[in-house]
Amino acid sequence: MSEVILSLKGIKKSYGSDSARVEVLHGINLEIRRGELVAIIGPSGSGKSTLMNIIGCLDTPSEGSYFVGDKNTFNMQPDELASLRRGFFGFIFQRYHLLGHLSATENVQVPSVYALTDKAQRESRSVELLSMLGLENKTQSKPSELSGGQQQRVSIARALMNGGQIILADEPTGALDSKSGSEVMRILSDLNKKGHTIIMVTHDPRIAAHAHRVITIADGKIESDRINEDVPDYCDSDNHESFESSKKLNIFSAFVESFKEAFTMAIRAMVANRMRTLLTMLGIIIGIMSVVCVVALARGASDKVIENISSMGTNTITIMPGSKMGDMRSGRFRTLNVKDLKAL
Repeated sequence: MSEVILSLKGIKKSYGSDSARVEVLHGINLEIRRGELVAIIGPSGSGKSTLMNIIGCLDTPSEGSYFVGDKNTFNMQPDELASLRRGFFGFIFQRYHLLGHLSATENVQVPSVYALTDKAQRESRSVELLSMLGLENKTQSKPSELSGGQQQRVSIARALMNGGQIILADEPTGALDSKSGSEVMRILSDLNKKGHTIIMVTHDPRIAAHAHRVITIADGKIESDRINEDVPDYCDSDNHESFESSKKLNIFSAFVESFKEAFTMAIRAMVANRMRTLLTMLGIIIGIMSVVCVVALARGASDKVIENISSMGTNTITIMPGSKMGDMRSGRFRTLNVKDLKAL
């Protein structure tokens, strides 16, 4: 029997606080073994997506412990969780989440960009993955030029880019027609045969029928965990195909490469969304001009007051009568008469 790769013990998840606190998961206990093809099935609102997010380290439990291998993720820092997600998990989403201004190969390369993998290595790896999934003629196509099934294959290739020891698929066929959905499930089954651990979330029993282990969840609790005898167990840890980013960059080169990639992506995003870029620039220009005008008016008024005061001369003394200065006796005396003037 293969080793336990994921272990959840007493997992609870709550949202809100005090009287508005709602508990979504109620003490989930679950173990996933290397090489399994698991389907988590349940109705909407049952907590299956929340459980998937916790498994993928996209969310943290309120209570309980979650081990990935021998690592307890409960007290991990955000950077540690990000590193774990980047190197250990591959995510396949229902809505693909591809960047519209990037080609298929560039979308596949995104995870390895954040892993600071050498550019030549990630380019060859992305082409290899797309060819494996039957998209060798679509490597330079934008998402808008691909069908739904082809876009989902690109997202599968992206999930495998950094290795994808565990692939998490959230309704992988939900946005596809039956033919494309069957093709995606065939690909996932083939990946499972190669040693990848696949965990799917679905509400469709027909999709769950492809898994050799089906976990039913309802109202935040596991109702059943059964083995599907009609699907063979492909657990084979020796057949796992992984991609190790062996060709890393040093710290300075990594910073330069990261800056270049970020700058290039920013420019391409601006070019691809010209109207949004124009409106953003217009807002910035109006904001800066408003600040400059207010500062200029304040400075001009200040200079004018100083100029008026300076025009009086620096050796001018102003003397005023002492009446109405708070002295109760001021009315008895007449000040600033000719005698006072001569004295001054």
